Amino acid sequence: MANLLDQLKTMTTVVSDSGDINSIKAYKPTDATTNPSLIAAAAGMAEYQSIVDDVLMTAREKAAADASDEDVAAAAFKSLAVAFGLKILEIVPGRVSTEVDARLSYDTEGSLSAARDIIAQYNAAGIGNERVLIKLASTWEGIKAAEILETEGIHCNLTLLFGLHQAIACAEAKVTLISPFVGRILDWYKKDTGKDYAPVDDPGVHSVTEIYHYYKKFGYKTVVMGASFRNMGEIVELAGCDLLTIAPKLLQELQTSEGELVRKLDPAASKDLEIEKITVDKATFDKMHAENRMAHDKLKEGIEGFSEALESLEKQLTKRVAELAKPEAVGAK
Repeated sequence: MANLLDQLKTMTTVVSDSGDINSIKAYKPTDATTNPSLIAAAAGMAEYQSIVDDVLMTAREKAAADASDEDVAAAAFKSLAVAFGLKILEIVPGRVSTEVDARLSYDTEGSLSAARDIIAQYNAAGIGNERVLIKLASTWEGIKAAEILETEGIHCNLTLLFGLHQAIACAEAKVTLISPFVGRILDWYKKDTGKDYAPVDDPGVHSVTEIYHYYKKFGYKTVVMGASFRNMGEIVELAGCDLLTIAPKLLQELQTSEGELVRKLDPAASKDLEIEKITVDKATFDKMHAENRMAHDKLKEGIEGFSEALESLEKQLTKRVAELAKPEAVGAK
């Protein structure tokens, strides 16, 4: 019998949730997705120092003669995620997701500018729009930016998604893909209730299942990619979801596990469900978001966490710029 990972690949597109290029090679996913925390972690690994250094040295060459280390690092920062994305695209046959600066999550115009810059960098490297997903936080402002980008042929992945209101707004905006966060939902409920949850009762699993059925019931083209898993059981309960983005540790567990994997989500089954259709304008979005404590808390926490990771990465890059200016320290970390 095939292992669980191979069985999962027959019913769900498997995506690697990592900036670690070696792990992506190991598990042969169709797509790959990164976020600021993953890029920061990968940038700190010795085996990827050459990628970081190449980006920093290119930024130094393009900078004005009197540019400070901070200025050079800031310029490099905008290109580093794309540099990792280009390496990942040498491995995966499908798409890579690259995230807009999380500090722009409530800035539609800023998000548009950053997204267009990211896609322009990929295009300049010979990568077409069809192989890139621009990741944006599922704030109202991020969703509106994605709606505009999709009309320009720039495909979007809406992340930090915790509630049905966010999912419906994304579908109405005709975004390509959403990433509801299973594990972070579970984290919130465990902390709030003090209870443990079996995978079949997992609130994150229930949230993604609800969104999946809603999309399939009403024929939305936006696809669902479950993300942020805490255990293999969550993945098993979502077998059949359009896509699942899975960290290397859990990919390994799936690959080394035997048994029959039962498909849990199927669009044909969704059609027969009785589901109320909801119209989500900004007022409804804000009301539903305010009433959903979990979604409110986790969206805020996620944006703050990604922003902190970016700030840490900027400091890391500034330090490395200074090191590269000293020939004797080029090999230092």
